[in-house]
Amino acid sequence: MITRRGFLSNASMAMGATLLSGQQGLLKNLFPFAHDMHVLRNNVGIYLDRGGSIGWMIEKDGIVVIDTQFPEQAANFIGLMKEKEDRKVDILFNTHHHGDHSSGNIAFKGLADKLVAHANSRANQERTAAERNALDSQWLPDTVFEESWSQKVGSETVTARYFGPGHTNGDSVIHFENANIAHTGDLMFNRRFPYIDKSSGASIENWISVLQQIRNTYDSDTLFIFGHGKVNELSTGSKEDLQAFENYLEQLLNYVKKGMAEGKTADELAAVAFIPNAPEWTGDGIRRSIDAAMIELQGN
Repeated sequence: MITRRGFLSNASMAMGATLLSGQQGLLKNLFPFAHDMHVLRNNVGIYLDRGGSIGWMIEKDGIVVIDTQFPEQAANFIGLMKEKEDRKVDILFNTHHHGDHSSGNIAFKGLADKLVAHANSRANQERTAAERNALDSQWLPDTVFEESWSQKVGSETVTARYFGPGHTNGDSVIHFENANIAHTGDLMFNRRFPYIDKSSGASIENWISVLQQIRNTYDSDTLFIFGHGKVNELSTGSKEDLQAFENYLEQLLNYVKKGMAEGKTADELAAVAFIPNAPEWTGDGIRRSIDAAMIELQGN
């Protein structure tokens, strides 16, 4: 499991690092797992580049990939994957439709046997691609499910579950059952202000329930891959991290509801470094949480 120990002192430097060639050595030191096929358990691991975390299982009898980032990053991942096993991808999953998790699908077209996602995720992906006139450059999921979907691949059984609207109305959790590793996609922003996509059916109130369901579904030994962490070493974690994010969302609704009752504007509510009683969530992006909460509380 990737730990936080010994990392937070470098966080401020890490946030300013870029991908310019002259800084690759610095990036490697500050983000030790960036651009690596980092094994977590068994043959299951994580890949971090630009975009949401990619989960993977690679063995001689099967390959599973979860999320694809962007086309360039997907191509980088495929190159590293082929160094391990030069074979087809049995299943490619999208945890949800956002471009930093699904734009790289096109790089897997012809390489992956099937692309699996929740039905709402596929609909959202098709809608947003059409709005950008980009359907020709997007590979849409060809296999969809409503509640759960499972298949055995090599030594693993991989199960996708839908717990209801949260970050969007189509987020799923993908579980490698033998390794006991679950990819939450953007249902988890670990110590980083979340994007709450109200245009795609997001619900903060139900998101809280979704996190509770996830904690009740998986056991204390489950290792979670998160869609985003404030720094790379926060891209994996435990049920305690889910509970902490659940608290953040609860405190967000409480704070905004109280502020609206007092007549405060969004600007006034956002003039804080963190949501009261949830101080671990800091950095850029608090305004997007405030705006989404106001929309939800206004019933829009």
